[in-house]
Amino acid sequence: MDDAARSGMTTRILPIDRSHIYDVSFDYRDCSLDSFDFSLREGPTETHLKIAAEKLLNSDIPVAFPTETVYGLGAIATKSSAVQGIFKVKGRPVDNPLIVHVCSVQQLRQLLQPTSSQARLDATLDPIPNVYKSLIEKFWPGPLTILLPCPENSELAPEVHPGLKTFSVRIPDDPLALALIQLSGPIAAPSANASTRPSTTTAQHVKDDLEGKIEIILDGGTCAVGLESTVVDGLSNPPCILRPGGISLQQIRQCEGWEGVIAGYDCQSTTIPKAPGMKYRHYSPRASVILYEAGSSGPILEDARKVGVIRTMKWESQIGGDAGPIKDSLIPIPIRSPKGTHWEVWLGDDLESIARGLFAALRHLDDQGVDAIHVEGIPETDDLAATIMNRLRKAAIQICT
Repeated sequence: MDDAARSGMTTRILPIDRSHIYDVSFDYRDCSLDSFDFSLREGPTETHLKIAAEKLLNSDIPVAFPTETVYGLGAIATKSSAVQGIFKVKGRPVDNPLIVHVCSVQQLRQLLQPTSSQARLDATLDPIPNVYKSLIEKFWPGPLTILLPCPENSELAPEVHPGLKTFSVRIPDDPLALALIQLSGPIAAPSANASTRPSTTTAQHVKDDLEGKIEIILDGGTCAVGLESTVVDGLSNPPCILRPGGISLQQIRQCEGWEGVIAGYDCQSTTIPKAPGMKYRHYSPRASVILYEAGSSGPILEDARKVGVIRTMKWESQIGGDAGPIKDSLIPIPIRSPKGTHWEVWLGDDLESIARGLFAALRHLDDQGVDAIHVEGIPETDDLAATIMNRLRKAAIQICT
């Protein structure tokens, strides 16, 4: 389908009730999630999941769906024309690799099935490198992505891992996502946003960015984590983290074989990136983001521009009174200044709330038409804080100390 035809699409948000996905079970074998199964209650949830799966299987138009991290924009990972549709819809650079989502280790092993007859004869051969076994046991399903070697004559669409001999994969911790994958097969999915924009954590965010470009958004509510998965490379020596995310460096270091893992995400790649988030600017709203490192004084809002403020731990509210409702609802509260109108959002003073609400706050303030967004940075006291600051630095055009 050409761009002109795609621009005339009707985009539908289809609600999903997770309680209608039941009897969810993993079969554990050898300390790994070997297989996945579930049942669906008859009703709209079953209908909407099957509509989405049918669209994935029989169309090149991507489908948006929620995970525990952010909303994904999915296509069948083995279908080249469908994966190309992801890049077209997002406006994503074609050398930026995608993450494959599977619903079980059994499904992953099928993707990694060796092609040589001798290898197929060896029933004991496990295509998953041993270095990842401890991570899989502890963190899957969950917000951890691992880097694996592509098998010879891989079934994966080459666009999933452009110019690379490796690909990224994870099992999401969301019954809705797992059910969709079980119905359709492995799904390649970046975040469901226009390229460079803040990641999407609600179905409405997806529609704001991609309306008229896709047909179906499965609505599973607000994502629980709010930040993308951690991406690790266990094929390098020492193993390294390519992108910080929902699983911390300290958590990974507690796993056998990963005691010496290093952070490799501060180096900006000028060649083909191994994983998403390594080369290009990300997470940016239309407004200019000005990031203040932890401990910096806040802005003085005395100009005629429309300005947004995101507070976290130390900055005082400029609206006075109890700022609690801002945290709870993430609705920007207007501040009337002598020369203009400003908006303020408080994300709270705990890291989980800040992580969960960050992308939503950037989008909320963008919706007010502000020219600039001033963001209060946080001390990088642990890996979650460092991940939040990583996202903000990639979004910012100016950093104040």
